[in-house]
Amino acid sequence: MDSSTQDKNLPATPRRLQKARDDGQVPRSRDLTHLAVLGGGLMLLTVLVPWGYERLRLAMRQSFAFDAEAVRHPDTLVEMLGRATAEALLFFLPLGVTVALVAVAAMVAVGSFAYSVKPLMPEWSKIGLLSGFKRLFSRQQLFEVLKLTAITVLLAAMASLFVSWHLVEFGTLLLRPLESSLSQLGEWFTVGVGSLLAVVFLIAAIDVPLQRYLHAHKLKMSLKEVKDEHKETEGNPQLKGKLRQRQREIAQGNSVSRVPAADLVVMNPTHYAVALKYDETTMAAPHVIAKGADLIALRIRDMAKEHQVPVLQSPMLARALYAHTEIDQQVPAALFTAVAQVLAYVYRLRAALRGQGPMPGELPQPDVPVELDPHHGRTAPPTAAH
Repeated sequence: MDSSTQDKNLPATPRRLQKARDDGQVPRSRDLTHLAVLGGGLMLLTVLVPWGYERLRLAMRQSFAFDAEAVRHPDTLVEMLGRATAEALLFFLPLGVTVALVAVAAMVAVGSFAYSVKPLMPEWSKIGLLSGFKRLFSRQQLFEVLKLTAITVLLAAMASLFVSWHLVEFGTLLLRPLESSLSQLGEWFTVGVGSLLAVVFLIAAIDVPLQRYLHAHKLKMSLKEVKDEHKETEGNPQLKGKLRQRQREIAQGNSVSRVPAADLVVMNPTHYAVALKYDETTMAAPHVIAKGADLIALRIRDMAKEHQVPVLQSPMLARALYAHTEIDQQVPAALFTAVAQVLAYVYRLRAALRGQGPMPGELPQPDVPVELDPHHGRTAPPTAAH
């Protein structure tokens, strides 16, 4: 096989992308998650800190306000501990839940979220020295190392600048009152986290499209894979033929209910049945309104007899009509003569039954081209039945 067909230089097909998503393989940026957690957490802290500070101060005041009577009753201390725990949960639980929701929303917004349990299943093929060595020196790991190196350098540079600019304030922090020290720490915390957010935002802005590129590169397909997928999607000729045959059988079964509207039914004598209808005002040629084989043919015959539709046994014509026509289509031009002969016979028969003419004789042999007979001439002499 040509080696060029093995080069994975073709973009992934939609089916390949959907299969990867079903397997939990989507482009994920950890830095985007970090940005969502840090940014969402900082915004919430900015809103909740004043309220949380007052609650914390009140809880600490209540916790340290006890006397000898409280010491003699351990239940009181347990109650105070429970109140302090409840205050902490009241502050930190909404904070954690909201930050988690923000992180999930960020992943959904950029298409990095996929619900799949397959990544939780162990893959023994990935456990081994050789497979681990390949992943260690893969393109993905190279970008991760470069990214982490860049983050480390930026954070180290910003941290050194921040410390050098506030070195004097750090030395005098312990000399300040508690509230002033806490306020100063809050300002430094805001500036520090804001600087960290700026770095993470810069990295995430680069990492999100980079992860998309790496994911698309990982899922690239060779020409052979595209052809194999197309074959699986469309199905091979044998399967498609069976599918079309099944669809035809269903359509034929549904068409039995239209037999009462037919002018006649042509049979062979039990294997094939074709119901024909002709309206000279709306049709240029007779149309097939129902057809079937074996059991469906018998159902068509019984339905025709029940509604007094003439049933003519003409094996060669029945086989040719069954093989070369579809439901709601007109008969082929090569069979016009044969169909006209049986229709003329039916019209004469109906006129005779109404007393408007003599009873016709035996049905003449319809003029069916032998090449249209799928059995190539294995016919029986036609007889009439109604």
